[in-house]
Amino acid sequence: MSAASSSTTNEHHARVERVVAQLRAHPDDRAVSFKKKAVSHQVPKRNDRRHTDDKIDLSDLDRILEIDVEAMTCTAESGVTFSDLVAATLRHGLAPIVVPELKTITIGGAVTGCSLESRSFEYGGFHDTCLEYEVITGPGDVLRCTPDNEHALVFQMMHGSFGTLGVLSTLKFRLLPAKPYVHVRYERFATLAEYQSAIWRHFVERDVDFMDGIIHAANDHVLSLGTFVDEAPYTSRYDWTKVYYQSTRERTDDYLRTADYFFRYDHGVTNVHPKSAFGRLILGKLMDSGRLLRAAEMFRRILPAERPNVTVDLFIPSSRLDEFMSWYRAAIGFFPLWCVPYRVVRDYEWLAPAFFEPLPDRLFIDLAIYGLAQPEGRNYYAELEAELPRVNGLKTLISYNFYDEETFWRTWNRANYLAVKRVTDPSHLLRDLYDKTCRAPRGLDDLHGTLRSR
Repeated sequence: MSAASSSTTNEHHARVERVVAQLRAHPDDRAVSFKKKAVSHQVPKRNDRRHTDDKIDLSDLDRILEIDVEAMTCTAESGVTFSDLVAATLRHGLAPIVVPELKTITIGGAVTGCSLESRSFEYGGFHDTCLEYEVITGPGDVLRCTPDNEHALVFQMMHGSFGTLGVLSTLKFRLLPAKPYVHVRYERFATLAEYQSAIWRHFVERDVDFMDGIIHAANDHVLSLGTFVDEAPYTSRYDWTKVYYQSTRERTDDYLRTADYFFRYDHGVTNVHPKSAFGRLILGKLMDSGRLLRAAEMFRRILPAERPNVTVDLFIPSSRLDEFMSWYRAAIGFFPLWCVPYRVVRDYEWLAPAFFEPLPDRLFIDLAIYGLAQPEGRNYYAELEAELPRVNGLKTLISYNFYDEETFWRTWNRANYLAVKRVTDPSHLLRDLYDKTCRAPRGLDDLHGTLRSR
């Protein structure tokens, strides 16, 4: 596939026009959210108001439009899943540069929800590999946005916007050559200082293709280092009875087919279901991330309204990791943690300028907590939110957030956000970022009462 055919282009334009017609026909005074074909990778929440919102149907925006083998780029609609994308690009010996770990994450969701993975130590997030977006605004205009055209700020602010600045309908992004297999080596360290030193060394030397790890305990740190290879003496898969994160504690190295490496965590990162080996033998093939999330959405009424389990990613500057972990071990002490080094490739426009001023380095460590139960009388989400500014860290917004509005906008860039909102959603058809991520998931009303009163 080298160039989009005229029929492909015309069909895409027809799908976009259907979305435009829905937006223009929608009443001004009712909240909307998006209906997609793929399952949402927001953490399921019992009282999330998006379940009762009116819907803008985006479910047919799920086609790959062009793979340019020579230029090593891909153009695709926002609903394309990484599973389908990887299958299509590998046929040409290419792959997306950053592939989030779950098969049914969509490329649009990866941008608006800030996805990363084990190539992020070199390339940042998926957004950082993108070249162009097509954005449908609330009034129904269609914008072509690049990092250097008149809509450059719109382009940058789509990162981390969580569907509050319009419809991201099409993305163009870079690809890189990929070999058939990935050889993974596991380095083990007893201390956090040794672990940090090894991460920094590989970050500087760029001597591996992939880097992430698991902190199994306070004295058990594993760094997983992957390299593309042409041949493999054997291959492993982690989509049934075997659990990938557990294998990092048991093996010295491993070989996986490239697609299986990309989605090695698809049955759970550190919170695999079923928990028992017998349960995985019977049901393991069925319990991938997509099915689990759909089941959680379907039966959300039985999810706890108070003290939900903690699922969160925390971004800590590498040089402040020891300081944060000293607090974390004493205050919470939950393990295992998924660890993903992440290079901040630019001063992101969606973060407040003051966030970057004290940064001593551009390598962050993403610590992911999955399945942490909250004891009575504790709110770990709020405790983490209070601690992170002390180490110049931040958390992703995919789960529960308890910020007050003033504190929230100290981290996220309100001036840039409102500037783009005036262009892409001047009538506030969509909730703003604070309401969408901090209030609606908890079943709370929009802060200012109605969508129109802002």
